[in-house]
Amino acid sequence: MEHLYTKPSKEDQLKNLNPTKDTIQFLLNYSKALRITKYKQLDFQMILN
Repeated sequence: MEHLYTKPSKEDQLKNLNPTKDTIQFLLNYSKALRITKYKQLDFQMILN
């Protein structure tokens, strides 16, 4: 009965995160394609695909 009313702790939830290789590859490719250009007080964000 005890486990029905308790929630897993945040630490337990963080230990169980396992991103797939596709997810990691997508994030890496996105970060490579993102370009931020600063002009005076403006920031221009461009995705170079």
